[in-house]
Amino acid sequence: MMQQWQPDFSGVDNARMAAPLIVEGDIRRVSPDIDIWDAWPVQHPDGSIVGFAGGYSLWMALGAPRFDDPDERHSHARIHLLRECRGQWQVLGPAMPDGFSPGSREWSGSAVLWPDGQRLTLYFTAAGRRGEAETTFEQRLFSADADLSMMGEQVRLINWRDLREFVLRDPALYMASNSGSGRVNTIKAFRDPAYFRDPATGLHHVFFAGSQAGATSAFNGVVARAVSADLVTWTTCPPVITATGVNNELERPHIVHQHGVYYLFWSTQRHVFNPDGPVGPTGLYGMAGTSIDGPWAPLNGNGLVMMNPPEAPRQAYSWLVMPGLQVTSFVDDWGRGANQGGARRFGATFAPMLRLQPDGFARLHVCR
Repeated sequence: MMQQWQPDFSGVDNARMAAPLIVEGDIRRVSPDIDIWDAWPVQHPDGSIVGFAGGYSLWMALGAPRFDDPDERHSHARIHLLRECRGQWQVLGPAMPDGFSPGSREWSGSAVLWPDGQRLTLYFTAAGRRGEAETTFEQRLFSADADLSMMGEQVRLINWRDLREFVLRDPALYMASNSGSGRVNTIKAFRDPAYFRDPATGLHHVFFAGSQAGATSAFNGVVARAVSADLVTWTTCPPVITATGVNNELERPHIVHQHGVYYLFWSTQRHVFNPDGPVGPTGLYGMAGTSIDGPWAPLNGNGLVMMNPPEAPRQAYSWLVMPGLQVTSFVDDWGRGANQGGARRFGATFAPMLRLQPDGFARLHVCR
């Protein structure tokens, strides 16, 4: 059953909810000429991060050349493969070969390495259409398989195949993703597929950002879901969480199962809240349940898990919670106040890793 998110942000304890301030020493670019933002690790089907001999892990992240206007990156985004070892990063290049993706850009998703240790499935967002003359905001959910090739220090994804639009939009449930104007806070969603296998049933799920069809408010963001028993046939389900009337974008929703609790997380920004309703900070939000079907209890009472500090309210974004409740994100407009003028300071790299600490069933706070 779809659940309405209706938060109350009065009395938020900024000191307790705010992430540590990002300072210049925290900015460590992974590439001198590639900007990096939304990222996710290559995971096992159970959600754990795949570890390789030598102590490294593989990640994917959206990347683009550097632009004077950081917002230009969204029109040039490609999914890149990265290697991480003890906090050191190496960009290995685009994950998919040129001309393989059906979109004009590649947006966020998730990656699963199957038990044979070779076949990898990438679930991703194809934005626009390959070869389109004018950039559009159409979003479609695709999957594709590749083989993981490791020869000495060389790591590649080869033999890309089985590209298909695996989740189809049900117009009775979800608004077309190109229905918005393209202006900030109006873009509609059908993107960010995050894979999750339910340990209780073995069923495969993807959670993704959507926009509710038939909503009476232009602020109609939802957490959407599709389910499959065999990884071949996927059923598009009704929204899990709706923020209709409250917020336009519940981005990169994903599930973490920890100690019998299902944590459902998403990221959102202050400027996509309905200005006539409760307006929350840019941050990580979520709910908790004892079943993947809910019911869901907003974490910390209103859903807010972690916010950017008030003195730098745009410093980081696109939080992803991993097993063990570690949290990764990227450095956005860091070191600047809410009303500070001048050029945007786009960090374009990984933010310091954080960790969440449970404090009861539906309570989480940032470890310091």
